[in-house]
Amino acid sequence: MFAIIETGGKQYTVEEGSVIHVEKLSAEEGEAVRFDKVLFIGGDDTKVGHPYLEGAKVNGTVEKQGKNKKVIVFKYKAKKDFRKKKGHRQPYTRVKITGIEG
Repeated sequence: MFAIIETGGKQYTVEEGSVIHVEKLSAEEGEAVRFDKVLFIGGDDTKVGHPYLEGAKVNGTVEKQGKNKKVIVFKYKAKKDFRKKKGHRQPYTRVKITGIEG
């Protein structure tokens, strides 16, 4: 059984036991999280939401709060002696999926 969920403006395909990296959630490590925006559940009987399924939930636990690798943003203008270097590390939350209801 698998499901497609939406969180942080992105869609993720999840199965029970899978680990996903999502946009930062306000939950501590080891805390349980629930995703209510379920778009699709596949398996023996397929369910499609319009846009979301009523009463369907995906449960998970937060494994880690972290930051991705640094991305360098470099701006410059030719012949104008303008250079600007900036770094960015996007925060994420690693979630292990524990169950799919619906």
